[in-house]
Amino acid sequence: MGGLGSISIPMCIPSQLLNPNRRNNFLGKLSHPCLLFHKSHSLSLSSHFSPQNNKVTETHFTLKASASSSSVGAADYTEEPATKVKFQTSLSLPGCSSSLSLLGTGYREKVFAIIGVKVYAAGLYVNQSILSKLDAWKGWLASQIQDDLSLFKSIFEVPLEKSLQIVLVRDVDGKTFWDALDEAISPRIKAPTPVDQSALSTFRSIFQGRPLNKGTFIFLTWPDPSKMLVAVSSDGMPASTDATIESANVASALFDVFFGDAPVSPSLKTSVANGLASILK
Repeated sequence: MGGLGSISIPMCIPSQLLNPNRRNNFLGKLSHPCLLFHKSHSLSLSSHFSPQNNKVTETHFTLKASASSSSVGAADYTEEPATKVKFQTSLSLPGCSSSLSLLGTGYREKVFAIIGVKVYAAGLYVNQSILSKLDAWKGWLASQIQDDLSLFKSIFEVPLEKSLQIVLVRDVDGKTFWDALDEAISPRIKAPTPVDQSALSTFRSIFQGRPLNKGTFIFLTWPDPSKMLVAVSSDGMPASTDATIESANVASALFDVFFGDAPVSPSLKTSVANGLASILK
């Protein structure tokens, strides 16, 4: 292995994980190939092919020290398996001081007349410096992480950027989308203050009378626990934000909608927990 500061860790991977016919089952359990970063390191994958037996015989993970705080894996995109939506593994957003890295993906499903209909895919991005604040959870299993509300509260309370990207997989009118959000947020704010009510009114105005077509991006970004930036774009990545929601209660309630004890997208929280377990080994 060439280059200073490189560590080669040989690891044998069961053949069923490398069999393309088993891909969907594997991704169903881990809904992202999200060994995307480990603090200030990047992870790459290399394989050796044996022409004699026509199969991959050994795979090496190579952990390379990186001077960049936004290093990503070899892939530029991660696909959410249920919706086939592709998420960038790293991105820069308006209002963020540095690039954010993808931690996990999932989808939101609504039931109409007993039929589940997928409405959107979602991915959580974080400033990598947040991971250095999570040493208390090193070595935890994904199932333990998923059930520990204090971990997700810690992620939210770190005054560094987190962002949820929502990608619609069907046409939805803005009022319907807001009504669903409001239905989830309002019960989490027991006694809304005038500041909370004003923030909710601002939030509502972004979506009222606005068609949200399939493929629309919605970014909900928390630069710190006291506020949230909202950006909506029907044409790729947003160049600016649509509104700033300045209410700690509203910001906290919305994060809880996705990462509390009753998340609206269980697959997203499970995927994030898997990502954290991989990083915090």
